[in-house]
Amino acid sequence: MLKKERQAHILHQLNIHNRVSSSWLSESMQVSEDTIRRDLQELAESGKVIKVHGGALSLSFSEFNINNNPVYGKDEKQRIARKAISLIKNNMVVLTSGGTTIIELAKSLPRELKATFISGSIPAILEYCNHPNIDVIVIGDKISKNSKITIGADAIAKIKSLRVDICFLGINAIDVQHGVSDDDWDVAQLKKVMIESAQKVAALAISEKIDTFQPISICPLQNLDYLITELDPDDERLEPYKKNSITLI
Repeated sequence: MLKKERQAHILHQLNIHNRVSSSWLSESMQVSEDTIRRDLQELAESGKVIKVHGGALSLSFSEFNINNNPVYGKDEKQRIARKAISLIKNNMVVLTSGGTTIIELAKSLPRELKATFISGSIPAILEYCNHPNIDVIVIGDKISKNSKITIGADAIAKIKSLRVDICFLGINAIDVQHGVSDDDWDVAQLKKVMIESAQKVAALAISEKIDTFQPISICPLQNLDYLITELDPDDERLEPYKKNSITLI
């Protein structure tokens, strides 16, 4: 694979997953990690990615004020958000993860909705605070600078003490064999306990994340109640997930 092709692939993967690790890119493209590191350095120097230890971040996901940055697949994520809102009823207690699709959900909440939202995602919390009828509970602990979400033992303990009506997970990868997966260890541990603390779990993902996987397992498909994409629920790409008793929205 030529350098131009490698770098285009890296940018595409960042658009889909928001962050990528050098080791994962190396394995998926069958090139050395030194080659990947050089590619990431060039992309960072040209202002196309944010290079971090062990990999890179998408520009749209790395800045604190996410509203000022381009969001990949924004139209698709807004459609997913509108679908997700159909699951939220007045007086519900809702737990949300981080991610750009969750931000679109937070922005799209009806003004008349009365509910309690719990999150450790800093950008999501700021959006919930702008809503006139939403009560906001912040899960506090150490903040991951990469993901803009609280992580650590205190955050996990707080989530374990909850029993919420529904949890919305912004996910990085999902496939039939591996279930939901991620490349960030700390975020993956948070999502595991979020799933355990919810009566219902909805995974939110643009279709490009369907049939992909990353190195850290979060849960099998059986742990999900809903899978929400921008696709029509009858789209043939979703048929394998329907066979796993997941409600497609």
